[in-house]
Amino acid sequence: MALTELVTPVPKRQTLGADVHAQIRELLTSGRLRPGEQISLRTTAQALGVSVMPVREAVYQLVAEQALEVTANRSIRVPRMTVSAFREMTYIRVHVESLAAHHAAQHCTKALTREMRGWNEKLEAEMRTAEPDAAKLILFNRELHFAMYRAAQMPLLFKMIESLWLRVGPILNYDLRSGSPRVKERTAVTHHKRMIAALDKGDTVGAGEALRDDIQSAANTIIAAGVLLDADDAGDEG
Repeated sequence: MALTELVTPVPKRQTLGADVHAQIRELLTSGRLRPGEQISLRTTAQALGVSVMPVREAVYQLVAEQALEVTANRSIRVPRMTVSAFREMTYIRVHVESLAAHHAAQHCTKALTREMRGWNEKLEAEMRTAEPDAAKLILFNRELHFAMYRAAQMPLLFKMIESLWLRVGPILNYDLRSGSPRVKERTAVTHHKRMIAALDKGDTVGAGEALRDDIQSAANTIIAAGVLLDADDAGDEG
């Protein structure tokens, strides 16, 4: 899909740099920019309807956040992740995001579980179609998760989770993009139902366990698919 179809022209106002940064972050978090994909400053600027300057500033801010990288020939690209780095990131996500699930269960409302059920029903309906739309699957899954993370009422924790998804988003959604057995078997939907049921009951342990199983199931699929780098391959990148 062309970049012009993925972004929205940025209105010309004082927050121009922040808007550009937010849109590129969104592309990364949603997995619409893939590992190894190069970022053209000029093409991105044209798609957003801005000059190259705010794009360059946003891109180098994302480089500082380790969401993008500068290669040996000075091009900008989405980093490819090694198996060991992905395992470490998954370990961190399980603990950090389970903490959010724990606190969300303590603050759970009917409105939260109703919202999450709505997203999960959309996710399940899309997975049941003959050719599921990967962009919709990614959107519905993310909206469900972040509804719960917001409900934890822990702003610093929420920012940490956003940062984790920024770095793993391009690879995290591989199993939803690739038409893996997890889509056909609707594995995430099952984990989400357990999660929502636990939240409904204020079951902090059950909510955390369901989330852990959801994260680990997706991670196992990605590792088994062989799309990650091993340490030797990482040394050859550049």
